[in-house]
Amino acid sequence: MTATLARAGITCLERGWLSANNILIRGEGPTALVDSGYATHAEQTVALLRQSLGEVPLDLLLNTHLHSDHCGGNAALQRTYPDLVTHIPPGLAAAVADWDPVALTFEPTGQICPRFAYQRLLQPGASIRLGPMSWDIHAAKGHDPHSIVLFQPEHRLLISADALWENGFGVVFPELEGVSAFQEVAETLDLIEALAPVTVMPGHGRVFNDVDGALSRARSRLDQFVRHPDKHRRHALKVLVKFKLLEWQSVSEGALLDWALQTSYFAQTMPAEARVHRTTARQWLSELLRELERNQALLYEDGRVINR
Repeated sequence: MTATLARAGITCLERGWLSANNILIRGEGPTALVDSGYATHAEQTVALLRQSLGEVPLDLLLNTHLHSDHCGGNAALQRTYPDLVTHIPPGLAAAVADWDPVALTFEPTGQICPRFAYQRLLQPGASIRLGPMSWDIHAAKGHDPHSIVLFQPEHRLLISADALWENGFGVVFPELEGVSAFQEVAETLDLIEALAPVTVMPGHGRVFNDVDGALSRARSRLDQFVRHPDKHRRHALKVLVKFKLLEWQSVSEGALLDWALQTSYFAQTMPAEARVHRTTARQWLSELLRELERNQALLYEDGRVINR
């Protein structure tokens, strides 16, 4: 696996769960980076690239989709490499140009992303030269309605973003807005199966080769969510809390409650009474936090909620 990636000029910079993995591609062609991580890790992202590239410039930056953990380092990279050409999927191009943090889901998720610009679009059905090879662009709806994946057919390499991980896939965010998207997740899994990649570079977690196993686990998880959509919604909210704790590391329960009440994905999902009465909202959030505590995702210490 490592030798195959090396021949393709690929370095996978595996990050923690706050930042998506960064896929660096070099060779006889434009030097490219796929996804740039979260805003609070932007300096680290720049440092990792400088360590890898030295004085070689970064030519292209691609975002598989525009969630904050995949594009939060864009602005820092654009400052570092003034000639950088940034490519994004077409679906939210107007929202980036006008900088609409609601349409871009930064406000609904309670996350941050510095403003950035783009120059080109990643059109599904087209191909793009990254390093020494050409990569095919495929639409990958579900987790995000505008997401793409990148496939290199000669080496059968897939940059899967959050459409497929070794043990699942990303939260299906359209479902939190009342938009049916589980079928789109299934269709994207079918697409990946049809592409038949040998090696998958996911948005989070390690590079893997057991694609059949990953697809089986993803479909099993999807089936659970289809049969129990409330389970998916609760899972999604716990993911958002954990993500914020990864950013903050430590916060008072009151401040965390204030953040949740101001974050529309929580406000849309919590019981109506909780949106009106702070005591009820606190009880509701406390139950969510206790579930995360039982799963050893956080702990309480001196009245504060601590990331674990």
